[in-house]
Parts: sequence; structure tokens; C-alpha cells
Amino acid sequence: MSPSSRTMGEGMVVGLIAYASVAVFYSAFDLLAARGTLYTVDLLGKTVFRGLRDPGVLQLPIRPDLTALLAYNALHLLISLAIGLIVIRLIEQAERHPSQARPVLFVMAAGFVLTILGVGVLTTPMRPVLPWWSIVVANVFATLLAGVYLLRKRPGLWGRLIHAVD
Repeated sequence: MSPSSRTMGEGMVVGLIAYASVAVFYSAFDLLAARGTLYTVDLLGKTVFRGLRDPGVLQLPIRPDLTALLAYNALHLLISLAIGLIVIRLIEQAERHPSQARPVLFVMAAGFVLTILGVGVLTTPMRPVLPWWSIVVANVFATLLAGVYLLRKRPGLWGRLIHAVD
């Protein structure tokens, strides 16, 4: 496998892991809140693609919108895949040039924080049903699962990155 196809493959897997883990988290979150497993995704789709802005309607039963739900899932998948590819490129940069490990890790940490803040700000009208803590937990869950995959796929990665930062 060529280095570029390895990069693409790993980036896609990292993105898919992140996408799936967030989807599973919110399915469980909604199920435990007795709202149905696709409630949050449906509202996100309506917010992004239908312009839902009135937080008062969030307290009422809302008919699912399959088109908005599928469109939001596609958008979430595309963004997750893009982030996965970026993360892999950054990791490869740090592995090839250990002196750049510290800035790479900083960029990855900043990206994590900016992702949470971006989602949080964009979903402000949904705060009654999409609390900040759930955004943080969903992203931590995605990061941990993708990290486990990478550590298994690239034995010694953690040690190389930490050693390069020291």
C-alpha cells in the first residue's frame, strides 16, 4: 500500500470512527431521555437545513423530517471524514519531523476545542435539549475511540509523540 493510500485509508477510518461514535452517543443520549434514538439528529437537520430557530418548539413533539435527518447525517459524515484526514496528515507530519510534534499536538488540541465551541455556538437555540456537557462528552468519546484505533494501527505512536515533545 502506498503512503498516500495508507494516509487516505487511515484518515477515512478515523473519520468513520468519530462519526459513528458521536452518532451512537446521541442515539443513547436520546434513548435515555425517552425522545427516540434520532431526535437530536432530526433537530440538527432541521436547524441546519430548514432554519429551525424557535427553541420553544423543542419542548413539543415534532414530526421527524427524513430529508433533513439524512442531509444532516451526510454533512456530519463529510465533516468527520475531513477531520480524520487532517488528523492523519498532522500525525504523519509529527512522525516525519519530530521537531514539529509540539505544534502538531497543539493544533490537534486546538482543533478539538474549536470543534466543541463551534458546535456549541451553532446549536445555541437547541441548548434545552443539547446541553454543553453532551457536546463535550460526544467529542471526547469520538477522540478516545479514534485514538485507540490509531495507537493499535501505529504501534509506538504515543511514545514517539511524547518523546518528541520532551
